[in-house]
Amino acid sequence: MHNFAKVPNFGKVFLRMNTKAQKLEAFSQLLDIMDELREKCPWDQKQTFETLRHLTLEEVYELSDALLSEDLPEIKKELGDVLLHLVFYAKIGSEKGSFDIADVISSLNEKLIFRHPHIYGDVEVQDEEEVKQNWEKLKLKEGNKSVLSGVSKGTPSMVKAFRIQEKVKGIGFEFHNAEDAWKKVDEELAEFHRETDWEKKETELGDVFFSLVNYARILGINPDTALEKTNNKFISRFQKMEKLASERNLNLSEMPLEEMDLLWEEAKKMDK
Repeated sequence: MHNFAKVPNFGKVFLRMNTKAQKLEAFSQLLDIMDELREKCPWDQKQTFETLRHLTLEEVYELSDALLSEDLPEIKKELGDVLLHLVFYAKIGSEKGSFDIADVISSLNEKLIFRHPHIYGDVEVQDEEEVKQNWEKLKLKEGNKSVLSGVSKGTPSMVKAFRIQEKVKGIGFEFHNAEDAWKKVDEELAEFHRETDWEKKETELGDVFFSLVNYARILGINPDTALEKTNNKFISRFQKMEKLASERNLNLSEMPLEEMDLLWEEAKKMDK
């Protein structure tokens, strides 16, 4: 959308950054570019918090894909896209006379220092779990009325469940071990199977998912990451199925399930 051909060393600056001075120079250049785009580019001029919101979500999901694939060049690219959006929001905030990028960063710095008293104060911690517990307690001191007040309403359901459980764990509301957590999964499954009312059955299924997320979290598995890897694996195998069917002049939609299962197993072998 934008032509940065006239910007000196554009595309190379990140390759040569090593010192703090060079990093600050690159960030300063980004702020200058943002100012110029906002002043001269018709598309950038029209953007608002609202119009950028869905684009930001898209960029974050693209970053998530790159992180899962551990594609370092793509991660670098997507981090740049997300950073652009952060700078863009700060620019709009400055135009409204509310805040600018310095206010954003200063506020972040203050929060990080306050929430790390084991680094910037005299608090001692034994491990990362104590750090997390202190973090949640300090958030309450900042004025949060609930341990769960920081859970965004717009967060996808599985991620939200994981964050809820992490936060209540910070104040000690947690199963003693994974075995106890799995007993809860069994309990919720039994309630789901016993329930005959459709609406109540839906609620019970939600309880099953929530307890499974909790069990995975206690094991140290991120359920959202696990499910996304399975999604990608399924897509890959199904597309192999489609390719096999096409090569043999077969139409998947007209094949009986048993024959599709044979193609599926063949596709699975191709992954090994």
